[in-house]
Amino acid sequence: MAGNRAVVYNKPGSVEIRDTDFPDLILRDGPGVNPLNVGRKCEHGVILKVVTTNICGSDQHMVRGRTTAPSGLILGHEITGEVIEVGRDVEFIQKGDLVSVPFNIACGRCRNCKERHTNVCLNVNPDRPGSAYGYVDMGGWVGGQSEYVMVPYADFQLLKFPDKAQAMEKILDLTMLSDIFPTGYHGAVSAGVRPGSTVYVAGAGPVGLAAAHSAQLLGAAVVIVGDLNAERLAQAKSFGCETVNLREHANLAEQIEQILGTPEVDCAIDCVGFEAHGHGKAHGEAPATVLNSIMEVTRAGGSLGIPGLYVTGDPGAVDEDSKIGTLKIRFGLGWAKSHTFVTGQTPVMKYHRDLMMSILSGRAQIAKAVNATKISLEEAPNAYQEFDRGVSRKFVIDPHGLVK
Repeated sequence: MAGNRAVVYNKPGSVEIRDTDFPDLILRDGPGVNPLNVGRKCEHGVILKVVTTNICGSDQHMVRGRTTAPSGLILGHEITGEVIEVGRDVEFIQKGDLVSVPFNIACGRCRNCKERHTNVCLNVNPDRPGSAYGYVDMGGWVGGQSEYVMVPYADFQLLKFPDKAQAMEKILDLTMLSDIFPTGYHGAVSAGVRPGSTVYVAGAGPVGLAAAHSAQLLGAAVVIVGDLNAERLAQAKSFGCETVNLREHANLAEQIEQILGTPEVDCAIDCVGFEAHGHGKAHGEAPATVLNSIMEVTRAGGSLGIPGLYVTGDPGAVDEDSKIGTLKIRFGLGWAKSHTFVTGQTPVMKYHRDLMMSILSGRAQIAKAVNATKISLEEAPNAYQEFDRGVSRKFVIDPHGLVK
């Protein structure tokens, strides 16, 4: 049987490439695997030869040591691949299919899955609803920043591309369907973006850029992106967004007023999450900053989409409350303004087929928006370091050299 290589979390600030076991259709014991999941048979699953797998900001939280992720965890939840083996119970997915894998692992059988809440499947994580590949406290499903990976519940979860040759021509766009594009789009939909909306996007990392592009696809009149990183703001400006440099201009409302003539927007999207920093030159970490600022600048009756990650365990937090996910949020302000908040993992399957069609038709240009940058598996450790320094790129790992 062939071997396998993967990107493995070693210790805070360090990932490395290791030889690992070739996957089979069973969840075996290993770093981060929930004991109740060990030995779980997956004849409903497939083995994929990974074509592309992306580095995500959520991975970076773990690599920085800001979660309880164990050493040895194989990373990666953004996976696109070719089916090379199918389980006994797989009926519709076939060998040779090129597929996108939603980062949420979902059984398709539980109440939540049947109600399209695949982000909180009840059957895949013994600890709590919801799961993902290669992620802390998500059941222990092995990550896909590797040469090969096992994917359970294949018939239900996998999005098959209709034409393999066409898909490979657009693979740097289609690889974003596993997470980043649906996540940004979900943020925009949750915030109520519609034709003519004015939108504020907090954060110009890859998810923020995806949310901004999604808002444009939904017909927003003006999309304003705020960040502390000038390079990332330049990337947002490159596809038509207005920008606010919050390192140079601490007062967000004033900057929005200079752009729109009013200090408020119709809706806002938090694409930063729990490692948020305050505004201004002397900023420090302040995990509730983004949530409080988007409440301030969103009009009464507006909605807030919150795809940014918030956790219940952060050993590197700035205070004891934040270490357990308790933040000093101005909830009274949101209540007074009758805001709607939408949080949690994105239910990828709710959006990925429509977004695939927008890519294949040429309508969506997500790879360009997020500055997709292809790298080899061996280059992944250096890419993690570059990403941590704030480079404005979405790194796409090509473990077999299949991408033109």
